[in-house]
Amino acid sequence: MNPIIQSLLDTDLYKFTMWQAMLHGHPQTQAEYTFLCRNRPEFPLADLLDEVNRELDALCQLRFRQDELGYLGSLRYIKSDFVDFLRIFNFQREFICATAQGPDLKIQARGPQVHTMGFEIYVLAIVNELYFRRFDAQAALAEGRRRLQAKIGLLHAFAQEPAERNPFEFFDFGVRRRFSRDWQREVVVALKHAAPQFFKGTSNVLLARDLDLVPIGTMAHEYLQTWQALGVRLRDFQSAALESWVHEYRGDLGTALTDVVGMDGFLRDFDLYFAKLFDGLRHDSGDPVAWGEKALAHYEKLRIDAQTKRLVFSDSLDLPRAFGLYRVFAGRTQTGFGVGTNLTNDVGLEPINIVMKLTRANRQPVAKLADSPGKTMCTDETFLAYLRQVFDVNGTA
Repeated sequence: MNPIIQSLLDTDLYKFTMWQAMLHGHPQTQAEYTFLCRNRPEFPLADLLDEVNRELDALCQLRFRQDELGYLGSLRYIKSDFVDFLRIFNFQREFICATAQGPDLKIQARGPQVHTMGFEIYVLAIVNELYFRRFDAQAALAEGRRRLQAKIGLLHAFAQEPAERNPFEFFDFGVRRRFSRDWQREVVVALKHAAPQFFKGTSNVLLARDLDLVPIGTMAHEYLQTWQALGVRLRDFQSAALESWVHEYRGDLGTALTDVVGMDGFLRDFDLYFAKLFDGLRHDSGDPVAWGEKALAHYEKLRIDAQTKRLVFSDSLDLPRAFGLYRVFAGRTQTGFGVGTNLTNDVGLEPINIVMKLTRANRQPVAKLADSPGKTMCTDETFLAYLRQVFDVNGTA
């Protein structure tokens, strides 16, 4: 059977944007990424071990092709020296290890961050697709297509509602937990043709290129977390990370992620300088309405017109939730909605909640203090407690 990952573009855009920033700023950083399944799968993921290792072997044989490098180079924020780095890059098998630990699948990537940070999305897509191959694909796809048509029906009905001041726009964020590579492509093609007025892009760089869509993404938690171990004072890590991002991209990719130490801890660092330089904020944990109200109140306090900014929602969304949030906020600010699992793995089977997170950098623990229970991932409770103390937040573990 052909490998699941057949192109190194088959990943989220923000892996490339963070990769470039770290290559330019801190190429010597050492990192450790750890795989975790947060819910109980229907069969032990350890059963997939041999297949996972074969897929990792195949992944480490891939190189960026000339046409792929050309596409990346056409994105105005991707710099030529980064493309030159990718020209000679390939994943090193020695930096990633998959083993069985009882019924659990244990995967760790450890080594230079510029060689390990790219593994995450490929690993998650591989494990997902191997897992769901154990089920009846014909029945799942039939149910998936039925549900996809229902979503398109919701979009057509929504189009009849009176428009708010700002348009409704949503994106596919579903690479990491997709049912399969081919199913994600089918979903994105269908949405592009059925609802072009609403569907504005995908985080999947390969699909964006192939289908002439806008690639969507800026930064993930790992980017800000890495700065907890880069020698700046811990209290200043967010400010240092945001400052470095501004210098790297100089106005492009201006959506900041807010929940590495919780929204309240983030806003204490998101002063007038950053609030003017960044185009908007992304929500990824906690109550989205409360989060949005805090963001708008912060802009008001800084005397910034919220109509010039954007709030992007991306936490466990489906279309009805996105419509509801749009109705709450679209009259006051621009909005965007990144929908993941509910687009690319809504086929009548229970999704597995798998992640692969940065847990150490430069041999130090790193962490995030999410605004939702269960989203914090840290291997060192002492560091977690210290981080809470420094930022005076009660992050939920």
